[in-house]
Amino acid sequence: MKQMLSERVYTTIRDEILSGGFAPGAALKPQELAGAYGVSLAVVREALVRLVGDGLADRLTNRGFAVPTPSDQRWQDLAEARATFEPAVLRLSVQRGDLEWESRVRAAHHRLARTPAYEKGAWSIAHREFHRALLDGCGNAVMLETFDRLWVASELVRVWATDLAPPRDHAGEHRALEEAALAGEVDRAAELLAAHVSLTAAGLRG
Repeated sequence: MKQMLSERVYTTIRDEILSGGFAPGAALKPQELAGAYGVSLAVVREALVRLVGDGLADRLTNRGFAVPTPSDQRWQDLAEARATFEPAVLRLSVQRGDLEWESRVRAAHHRLARTPAYEKGAWSIAHREFHRALLDGCGNAVMLETFDRLWVASELVRVWATDLAPPRDHAGEHRALEEAALAGEVDRAAELLAAHVSLTAAGLRG
Protein backbone atom coordinates (compact mmCIF):
# COMPACT_ATOMS: atom_id res chain seq x y z
CA MET A 1 0.00 0.00 0.00
CA LYS A 2 2.78 2.42 0.93
CA GLN A 3 4.57 1.63 -2.34
CA MET A 4 1.42 2.44 -4.34
CA LEU A 5 0.96 5.71 -2.47
CA SER A 6 4.59 6.65 -2.98
CA GLU A 7 4.32 5.93 -6.72
CA ARG A 8 1.19 8.06 -6.98
CA VAL A 9 2.75 10.97 -5.10
CA TYR A 10 5.98 10.66 -7.08
CA THR A 11 4.08 10.79 -10.37
CA THR A 12 1.96 13.74 -9.24
CA ILE A 13 4.91 15.85 -8.08
CA ARG A 14 6.95 14.91 -11.17
CA ASP A 15 4.14 15.95 -13.49
CA GLU A 16 3.64 19.19 -11.57
CA ILE A 17 7.33 20.06 -11.90
CA LEU A 18 7.38 19.25 -15.61
CA SER A 19 4.19 21.20 -16.29
CA GLY A 20 5.36 24.29 -14.40
CA GLY A 21 3.06 23.77 -11.44
CA PHE A 22 6.12 24.25 -9.24
CA ALA A 23 8.27 27.17 -10.34
CA PRO A 24 12.04 26.80 -10.81
CA GLY A 25 13.73 27.13 -7.42
CA ALA A 26 10.46 26.58 -5.52
CA ALA A 27 10.72 24.78 -2.19
CA LEU A 28 9.23 21.30 -2.06
CA LYS A 29 8.20 21.09 1.58
CA PRO A 30 7.44 17.53 2.69
CA GLN A 31 5.06 18.59 5.47
CA GLU A 32 2.96 20.76 3.14
CA LEU A 33 2.94 18.16 0.38
CA ALA A 34 1.91 15.43 2.79
CA GLY A 35 -1.05 17.54 3.90
CA ALA A 36 -2.00 18.46 0.33
CA TYR A 37 -1.96 14.86 -0.89
CA GLY A 38 -3.34 13.30 2.29
CA VAL A 39 -0.41 10.94 2.82
CA SER A 40 2.29 10.40 5.42
CA LEU A 41 5.53 12.35 5.60
CA ALA A 42 7.46 9.13 4.90
CA VAL A 43 5.59 8.62 1.62
CA VAL A 44 6.36 12.16 0.45
CA ARG A 45 10.03 11.91 1.42
CA GLU A 46 10.38 8.65 -0.50
CA ALA A 47 8.87 10.28 -3.60
CA LEU A 48 11.13 13.34 -3.28
CA VAL A 49 14.25 11.20 -2.94
CA ARG A 50 13.29 9.47 -6.19
CA LEU A 51 12.89 12.85 -7.89
CA VAL A 52 16.34 13.88 -6.69
CA GLY A 53 17.69 10.70 -8.29
CA ASP A 54 15.93 11.63 -11.52
CA GLY A 55 17.47 15.10 -11.50
CA LEU A 56 14.04 16.73 -11.15
CA ALA A 57 14.60 17.99 -7.60
CA ASP A 58 17.50 19.17 -5.46
CA ARG A 59 18.21 18.08 -1.90
CA LEU A 60 19.44 21.10 0.02
CA THR A 61 21.58 20.80 3.13
CA ASN A 62 19.39 21.53 6.16
CA ARG A 63 16.77 23.11 3.89
CA GLY A 64 14.81 20.19 2.49
CA PHE A 65 14.02 19.90 -1.22
CA ALA A 66 13.56 22.32 -4.11
CA VAL A 67 12.91 22.45 -7.85
CA PRO A 68 16.16 23.00 -9.82
CA THR A 69 16.76 26.27 -11.69
CA PRO A 70 17.52 26.78 -15.42
CA SER A 71 20.83 28.49 -14.64
CA ASP A 72 22.31 25.38 -13.03
CA GLN A 73 25.50 24.24 -14.81
CA ARG A 74 24.28 20.65 -14.67
CA TRP A 75 22.00 21.22 -17.67
CA GLN A 76 24.91 22.20 -19.90
CA ASP A 77 26.88 19.22 -18.55
CA LEU A 78 23.93 16.95 -19.25
CA ALA A 79 23.59 18.28 -22.80
CA GLU A 80 27.29 17.70 -23.38
CA ALA A 81 26.97 14.14 -22.09
CA ARG A 82 23.97 13.42 -24.32
CA ALA A 83 25.55 15.07 -27.38
CA THR A 84 28.59 12.83 -26.91
CA PHE A 85 26.87 9.60 -25.89
CA GLU A 86 23.71 9.41 -28.00
CA PRO A 87 25.29 9.98 -31.44
CA ALA A 88 27.77 7.17 -30.67
CA VAL A 89 24.88 4.83 -29.83
CA LEU A 90 23.00 5.98 -32.94
CA ARG A 91 26.01 5.03 -35.06
CA LEU A 92 25.82 1.49 -33.71
CA SER A 93 22.07 1.43 -34.15
CA VAL A 94 22.27 2.44 -37.82
CA GLN A 95 25.02 -0.09 -38.47
CA ARG A 96 23.30 -2.95 -36.65
CA GLY A 97 19.64 -2.15 -37.19
CA ASP A 98 17.54 -4.65 -39.12
CA LEU A 99 14.16 -4.44 -40.85
CA GLU A 100 12.32 -4.69 -37.53
CA TRP A 101 14.30 -1.71 -36.23
CA GLU A 102 13.51 0.30 -39.36
CA SER A 103 9.82 -0.46 -38.88
CA ARG A 104 9.92 0.70 -35.25
CA VAL A 105 11.64 3.96 -36.23
CA ARG A 106 9.09 4.65 -38.97
CA ALA A 107 6.16 3.89 -36.68
CA ALA A 108 7.55 6.02 -33.84
CA HIS A 109 8.22 8.95 -36.18
CA HIS A 110 4.75 8.67 -37.70
CA ARG A 111 3.18 8.80 -34.25
CA LEU A 112 5.32 11.78 -33.22
CA ALA A 113 4.57 13.67 -36.43
CA ARG A 114 0.83 13.08 -35.99
CA THR A 115 0.71 14.08 -32.31
CA PRO A 116 -0.13 17.80 -31.89
CA ALA A 117 2.52 19.69 -29.90
CA TYR A 118 -0.15 21.24 -27.66
CA GLU A 119 -1.02 17.78 -26.32
CA LYS A 120 1.97 18.02 -24.02
CA GLY A 121 1.69 14.71 -22.24
CA ALA A 122 1.03 12.68 -25.39
CA TRP A 123 3.69 14.57 -27.36
CA SER A 124 6.31 14.03 -24.66
CA ILE A 125 5.64 10.28 -24.71
CA ALA A 126 5.79 10.13 -28.52
CA HIS A 127 8.97 12.23 -28.49
CA ARG A 128 10.74 9.87 -26.12
CA GLU A 129 9.58 6.79 -28.03
CA PHE A 130 10.99 8.18 -31.27
CA HIS A 131 14.41 8.93 -29.78
CA ARG A 132 14.42 5.52 -28.03
CA ALA A 133 13.50 3.77 -31.28
CA LEU A 134 16.36 5.47 -33.11
CA LEU A 135 18.84 4.02 -30.62
CA ASP A 136 17.42 0.60 -29.83
CA GLY A 137 18.90 -0.94 -32.97
CA CYS A 138 22.24 -0.90 -31.13
CA GLY A 139 21.20 -4.05 -29.28
CA ASN A 140 23.06 -2.97 -26.12
CA ALA A 141 20.85 -3.00 -23.02
CA VAL A 142 23.36 -1.08 -20.88
CA MET A 143 23.51 1.77 -23.39
CA LEU A 144 19.73 1.92 -23.62
CA GLU A 145 19.38 2.01 -19.83
CA THR A 146 21.86 4.89 -19.78
CA PHE A 147 19.78 6.69 -22.39
CA ASP A 148 16.67 6.19 -20.25
CA ARG A 149 18.33 7.82 -17.23
CA LEU A 150 19.69 10.73 -19.24
CA TRP A 151 16.33 11.29 -20.89
CA VAL A 152 14.42 11.62 -17.61
CA ALA A 153 17.01 14.04 -16.24
CA SER A 154 16.89 16.18 -19.38
CA GLU A 155 13.12 16.38 -19.74
CA LEU A 156 12.98 19.42 -17.46
CA VAL A 157 15.50 21.17 -19.71
CA ARG A 158 13.31 20.56 -22.74
CA VAL A 159 10.28 22.01 -20.98
CA TRP A 160 12.16 25.14 -19.91
CA ALA A 161 13.81 25.56 -23.32
CA THR A 162 10.41 25.47 -24.98
CA ASP A 163 9.45 28.58 -23.00
CA LEU A 164 12.79 30.41 -23.08
CA ALA A 165 14.26 29.70 -26.51
CA PRO A 166 13.26 31.00 -29.96
CA PRO A 167 10.86 28.71 -31.88
CA ARG A 168 12.45 25.66 -33.53
CA ASP A 169 11.41 23.40 -36.37
CA HIS A 170 11.15 20.28 -34.22
CA ALA A 171 9.19 18.45 -36.90
CA GLY A 172 11.88 19.16 -39.48
CA GLU A 173 14.67 18.10 -37.14
CA HIS A 174 12.96 14.80 -36.35
CA ARG A 175 12.16 14.13 -40.00
CA ALA A 176 15.80 14.71 -40.98
CA LEU A 177 16.93 12.34 -38.21
CA GLU A 178 14.58 9.61 -39.38
CA GLU A 179 15.60 9.99 -43.03
CA ALA A 180 19.34 9.95 -42.32
CA ALA A 181 19.12 6.95 -39.98
CA LEU A 182 17.00 4.84 -42.31
CA ALA A 183 19.16 5.79 -45.30
CA GLY A 184 22.17 4.40 -43.46
CA GLU A 185 23.91 7.79 -43.40
CA VAL A 186 25.82 7.13 -40.21
CA ASP A 187 27.85 10.35 -40.03
CA ARG A 188 24.96 12.63 -40.97
CA ALA A 189 22.57 10.97 -38.52
CA ALA A 190 25.10 11.32 -35.69
CA GLU A 191 25.76 14.98 -36.53
CA LEU A 192 22.05 15.78 -36.68
CA LEU A 193 21.40 14.15 -33.31
CA ALA A 194 24.30 15.97 -31.64
CA ALA A 195 23.00 19.30 -32.95
CA HIS A 196 19.41 18.45 -31.97
CA VAL A 197 20.37 17.70 -28.36
CA SER A 198 22.72 20.67 -28.05
CA LEU A 199 20.11 23.17 -29.27
CA THR A 200 17.80 22.34 -26.38
CA ALA A 201 20.32 23.22 -23.68
CA ALA A 202 21.50 26.22 -25.69
CA GLY A 203 17.98 27.59 -25.35
CA LEU A 204 18.51 27.99 -21.61
CA ARG A 205 21.37 30.38 -22.32
CA GLY A 206 18.98 32.58 -24.24
